[in-house]
Amino acid sequence: MFAIRWIRRNLVVIAGLLTLAYMILPNIVVMVFSFNNPKGRFNYAWQEFSLDAWKDPCGVADLCGSLSLSLQIAAWATVGATVLGTMIAFALVRYRFRARGAINSLIFLPMAMPEVVMAASLLTLFLNMGAQLGFWTVLIAHIMFCLSFVVTAVKARVMSMDPRLEEAARDLYAGPVQTFLRVTLPIAAPGIAAGALLAFALSFDDFIITNFNAGSTVTFPMFVWGSAQRGTPVQINVIGTAMFVIAVLMVLGGQLVASRRKNSAQPK
Repeated sequence: MFAIRWIRRNLVVIAGLLTLAYMILPNIVVMVFSFNNPKGRFNYAWQEFSLDAWKDPCGVADLCGSLSLSLQIAAWATVGATVLGTMIAFALVRYRFRARGAINSLIFLPMAMPEVVMAASLLTLFLNMGAQLGFWTVLIAHIMFCLSFVVTAVKARVMSMDPRLEEAARDLYAGPVQTFLRVTLPIAAPGIAAGALLAFALSFDDFIITNFNAGSTVTFPMFVWGSAQRGTPVQINVIGTAMFVIAVLMVLGGQLVASRRKNSAQPK
């Protein structure tokens, strides 16, 4: 009876931990197999522990080149989508104009539309324009794809802002630019940062839209897909593990900074 009561009291926590374990399990598998020394071409069965792949992560031809290209595209797509998405979010929340409701509805289409449909549509657009498929077509496609996610994240933050804070800044003789930089932007910063991080992850991870519009350009997801047909090198697991660890450290660092700010803001 005691065990049943304990499970009932902690059911939500148990369900949350099981869900988290289910989500992290593939990353743990990737991490473990980054130390494998496979005998054949495929890194699907454990053979023996080895650090060879970690000592030479760029030992596979074109791997680091495709990784660098993906990082460049993701970085520029994040900048473009964040700037445009932030301006669109402020316009949709702060201003009243014709077709505002329609734009609010249409902004969710890229999120709801299957990626293969959007990829084929963008390819048709680029071909009709006579554009050469490559770095720039992938970048434009990624910005368009990530834009909706940034708008949604920033818009939610802007809608929760207290307008009286900006009114107080204007009452204290702050100009429009000073009010935006000192009051509006710092309050909206968490939403902007969330949208930017989401845009970076989506752009770096995307395969379908990239595959349709890349031409001869090979990004990291495309390299992984192509390698899976011939044999999966251990270095792919190394890169995946490194990025997973960096992401976890960034999240923990953000939580630590937020916790310190919260503690410093509390009265002593």
